[in-house]
Amino acid sequence: MSLLQSIIMGLIQGLTEFLPVSSSGHLALLKELFQIEEPGMFFDVLLHIGTLLAVFVVYYKDIWKMIVEFFLILRDIGRNTALFFGNLNKREKEPYIRVINNSYRKFVMLVLVSTIPTGIIGYTAKDLVEMAGQLLIVPGICLILTAILLLIADHVPDKGKQPKNITYTNAFIVGICQGIATLPGLSRSGTTITACLLNGYSRKFAVKYSFIMSIPAILGAMILELKDLDVSLIAGSDVLNYVIGTLVAAVVGYVCIKTMLVVVRKKKFTIFSIYCLLVGAASIGMYFYAV
Repeated sequence: MSLLQSIIMGLIQGLTEFLPVSSSGHLALLKELFQIEEPGMFFDVLLHIGTLLAVFVVYYKDIWKMIVEFFLILRDIGRNTALFFGNLNKREKEPYIRVINNSYRKFVMLVLVSTIPTGIIGYTAKDLVEMAGQLLIVPGICLILTAILLLIADHVPDKGKQPKNITYTNAFIVGICQGIATLPGLSRSGTTITACLLNGYSRKFAVKYSFIMSIPAILGAMILELKDLDVSLIAGSDVLNYVIGTLVAAVVGYVCIKTMLVVVRKKKFTIFSIYCLLVGAASIGMYFYAV
């Protein structure tokens, strides 16, 4: 892969991961145009790591608080376990500690619940997703579905739910949607933000939730990819190009997260919907032209 190709793909990843136009769909189209062979999925993971860095930079305060609260949750679970065994032989039972006692702990639990269906779907459908990315008609159809979802998102009323009001069922449904959005052409951010809004999340929190819940999903995808990676397929000359492409994705992704905060708040998804519709139609047209 040339340096120019890596930079272009990093640019596309950074733009499309957080803007609701499907990074996987665009990368699938680009790989067809550039005729890029393996290790395509490995480079996809690196590009996602680049955009993951952008999430950490934008939401570092929230992420740090969530990490701290996660370990405090584990501590309190341990204390409750000790209390349980201690109470077995006591007449006067000691009260248990309330584990989920603030909004950040609830946020942590919601993300964990969302990650369960995402992980199951992502793992079981891994081969199907790779196969789908090789057929231009699949990203084409999924991009059209993304266009429909974005139109829905613009017309969903803001019910203002924050973590304390969001149920674990809501989180599980959003996680299912994130798992399905691994299909190329189906925007992860567009799908999950729409799912959040339909489940009553406030518009601002829907964006934050969508981007932070992507962290375990991306890390999981990276682990799966690295586990099966054949290092011999990676040319030494490509490594530097991969790194540069990843850095480009990180910088552009940071700008796009800031942009999405404005887009969702002001209900400006229509232009992205039209774009996805046009690119999806073009992709389907290219598929039938090629055959």
